[in-house]
Amino acid sequence: MNSDSDLQIAGDILEVPHLLQPPREHPATVAEFVGLARSIAADRAQWEHLVRYDTASRWYHRLRTGPGYEVWLLSWVPGQGSGPHDHGRSSGVLTVLDGTLTERTQRGTRALRAGAQRVFAPGYVHEVVNDALEPAVSLHVYYPGLTEMPMLPQSRLRSTEETPTAPHCEARTVPGVMTA
Repeated sequence: MNSDSDLQIAGDILEVPHLLQPPREHPATVAEFVGLARSIAADRAQWEHLVRYDTASRWYHRLRTGPGYEVWLLSWVPGQGSGPHDHGRSSGVLTVLDGTLTERTQRGTRALRAGAQRVFAPGYVHEVVNDALEPAVSLHVYYPGLTEMPMLPQSRLRSTEETPTAPHCEARTVPGVMTA
């Protein structure tokens, strides 16, 4: 039986820097986009001073861009909503930064409190509304960058019998994040 540990046999990986992959400057996977959203959410100094509340329409601000992606900051006063829509060919990560938002889909309604994240693929139809009495703020990462947001009839959210959601178009709640 050999008593040498794997580390002793293989050597210390930090001693051979040419084997280490350089850190990516920009996210390239769903997990990395989720991580980007979480890191921005955690750094309130990066976004809090930018937030504005507009009672006439939803306020939004493009916070960051990178190769093929965009990060948007949105505010929602009570009663404001997006209307039913999808995001064209873009995938996305929705993160609630402050307050509570309601997400409506064909499968039902879900309250998204601060810290909640949803990940969705192209073709995912939903409506986001501030049904609460307090304003809310959310962060949206789109890959590729958002070039279209087709608005859809309210009926697309009412009946799962007529227009079922394909499995690849469902949103997923990110594990480890409290969502409701």
